[in-house]
Amino acid sequence: MRSGVIYSLCVLLLAAPVASQGQTPGEVLQQSDKVRNPGVPFKVRTELTEFRSGKAHEQARMVTFSKLDPNTGQYRNLARYVEPARDAGKALLMKDSVMWFYDPASKASVRISPQQRLVGQASNGDVMSTNLSRDYSARLATEETVKDADGAARDTWKLELEASTAAAVYLRIEYWIEKKTYHPVKGRFFADSGRLLKIAFYRSFSNQLGGLRPTEVVILDEIDRSVVTRMRFSDYESFEVPERWYQRDYLPLLPAE
Repeated sequence: MRSGVIYSLCVLLLAAPVASQGQTPGEVLQQSDKVRNPGVPFKVRTELTEFRSGKAHEQARMVTFSKLDPNTGQYRNLARYVEPARDAGKALLMKDSVMWFYDPASKASVRISPQQRLVGQASNGDVMSTNLSRDYSARLATEETVKDADGAARDTWKLELEASTAAAVYLRIEYWIEKKTYHPVKGRFFADSGRLLKIAFYRSFSNQLGGLRPTEVVILDEIDRSVVTRMRFSDYESFEVPERWYQRDYLPLLPAE
């Protein structure tokens, strides 16, 4: 999988409006957010699989409920574990830049970090719907052709994203967006120390809730390069999430399916 990835060294350009379309980098990022995230409250099933040296090592399934907060422009998220059996009933709540984890074994809810790993290099924050344009400032680094996860050439804008709020999961992201579709193609995610943590590729776009969206994300671990994590999203469903669900005390009551 790694052999098909092309790394490009480019001179960084301070960007005003994106050439030819008159948009700022921030506006381009907003359009890409709309590709990743439905514009209605929704429910989706998420499957995470960690591969080590090419072999499936660990897997988890969860159901996620997401709803845009009109006051902040950011998503509120709930996730409930379905599998493996040892984790069934565990739940996550992400609201107002705070994340809570509920464990039915201890019947306790504790505050955790969105950066904490879930499966492989997929973190708690990665499985939640987010508008990157709300938590990051964007500038155009360059325009370049890169290969996607399937080896196809994509004409893209490469954006440099810098964390601008405390809710940002990563300090910095390098993000490639296809020009003609605003589809996210690739991302490089960095820790607070500046170290590259992982590279993500967005693929398997299909029509879900009114738009073509990536239903699979492949994550290459840059700390342990034998590890690849795959996230798959399926069964998108418009779902009006009740406000009472977005309370820490409601986590034990979340439906499993």
